[in-house]
Amino acid sequence: MTPNQTFTTRPEIRGTFGVASSTHWIGSAVGMAMLEKGGNAFDAAVAMGFVLQVVEPHLNGPGGDMPAIFHSVATGRTEVLCAQGTAPAAATIEAYRALGLERVPGSGLLATVVPGAFDGWMLMLRDHGTMEPAEVLAPAIAYARDGHPLLPAVSSTIAGLADFFAAEWPSSAAVWCPGGAVPAPHALFRNPDLAATYARIAAKATGPSRTARIDAARSAWSHGFVAGSVGRWLETAEAADATGRRNRGFLTAADMAGWQARSEAPVTLEYHGWTVCKTGPWGQGPVFLQALQILRHVDLAAMDPMGAEFAHAVIEAIKLAWADREAYYGDPAHTDIPLKALLSHAYGAERAALIDPARAAMEQRPGRLPGFEAWAEAAVRRAGERLGLEISPHTGEPTMAHLTDPRGDTVHLDVIDRWGNAVSATPSGGWLQSSPVVPGLGFALNSRAQMFWLSAGLPSSIAPGRRPRTTLTPTLAHHDGGAILSLGSPGGDQQDQWQLIWFLRFVHHGLGLQEGLDAPLFHSAHFQSSFHPREARPGEMLIEADFGAEVVAELRRRGHLVTVAPPRSLGRLTAALRQPDGVLRAGATPRLMQAYAVGR
Repeated sequence: MTPNQTFTTRPEIRGTFGVASSTHWIGSAVGMAMLEKGGNAFDAAVAMGFVLQVVEPHLNGPGGDMPAIFHSVATGRTEVLCAQGTAPAAATIEAYRALGLERVPGSGLLATVVPGAFDGWMLMLRDHGTMEPAEVLAPAIAYARDGHPLLPAVSSTIAGLADFFAAEWPSSAAVWCPGGAVPAPHALFRNPDLAATYARIAAKATGPSRTARIDAARSAWSHGFVAGSVGRWLETAEAADATGRRNRGFLTAADMAGWQARSEAPVTLEYHGWTVCKTGPWGQGPVFLQALQILRHVDLAAMDPMGAEFAHAVIEAIKLAWADREAYYGDPAHTDIPLKALLSHAYGAERAALIDPARAAMEQRPGRLPGFEAWAEAAVRRAGERLGLEISPHTGEPTMAHLTDPRGDTVHLDVIDRWGNAVSATPSGGWLQSSPVVPGLGFALNSRAQMFWLSAGLPSSIAPGRRPRTTLTPTLAHHDGGAILSLGSPGGDQQDQWQLIWFLRFVHHGLGLQEGLDAPLFHSAHFQSSFHPREARPGEMLIEADFGAEVVAELRRRGHLVTVAPPRSLGRLTAALRQPDGVLRAGATPRLMQAYAVGR
């Protein structure tokens, strides 16, 4: 699968004992340390997840959410772990409308759903790991208590929000601007309140069995002092959202007590010898599969993977798949989602026939599935509300450079151990810029409710107990020859776009893991954004300058509205692979520098 003697910015990690790759080198190192202590991939992933909350707090946090796709050798199954919290019991369309809102704010307490990440990690540890809560929490506690070198991106994020924190979110100012000063890049940064929170949970993880001890840790979060602190604070707290309104949130301690993470079957698609596994339509994962089903009808292998023809075909397939995402995706536990029809071979062929090889589409074109036409029409109308906006290359979240934007971003991790257990997880939410820090706990709540609509009758309408349709989308794939692949990326609406490009080059053109991670990327901004203010920018795409002037000119000739991004500024992918012979491989993007893979 890998060409010989190919230059890469970093070596592709190879070994037989274990590999760990993530969006921060400390997270990857901690994962490897868990493997070397005798833990498996699940132990490593859990420890990595908690550490990433500490070292990348502008991208995820304890109050956020976490989907994972994993393969367990013990059970022989590949499953999805859904740690996506649901809308609070009081979060109704009528309640938001009564506040004069037409959309859920992009930040602040009104945008908060049940925080899910902690329970998800603990469920993974209980059902598939081997270690104790105190063991997997220990690295995160140490880095929060003793300090870690602060990423420049975190420092700049805090700097951009310092005045707002001081004026509107004093509990955030106390944590992120200790002593009233913005912490400098690379300075040793501590979060003693978060360290104390996790240390207290670890101390409460007692009981006669490992299962009982982990469940005690879960209870401390959802029924004990964490939920109690959140609930009491939200009863009295008022915080300014992104619009300047001051409102209390809808989340309660009872909402936290009534929710648990769970495992479920993945949605799968067979593609050129690979069985690709994604989350259900409560995430955006099925768009990856829809795009594959469309591109099955395009001769990608005959195209230059760094050429305009390839970029055009992939962008046009993305437009079609993502249009369906906006029309049809939502929580299948609450709404009948026509996923079987969307992923069918016949529908993929029908959608592929809409691609004009010579011209970029400018319309929003969700499919008109029988019985669901009203959803498609509503999606087109919603996108049309923003079509009059001036197209700007500086909006959206193309490069994760929006570090003073309250939307925040995401992290990712991949782990495969020597036994063949594999984990792909994309934790997010609860960013330091999402909402005020809960006093005494050291972390902020999430803003995931912004992905709901305040219109009734849609699969993504807000309703109590419903999961928001998120952008979080890890990938796990099995080859019929015995290989297993773990892949993912931060990046909001771009996550599955960048993963798709990497995967197509890997499957059709033989690019190696690191070679593919180094290769230039592009993405579409044509469809409606998942994040407030939910704009659509028809025809716009971003492409890295590494493609060259000729490729850019050809794409513009075909009608694409092209913004050229600096080299290596799009995407933050990581990947890991276990070959049939037991050799393990891993890589991490050089973009933004802090992502690293380790292994032996």
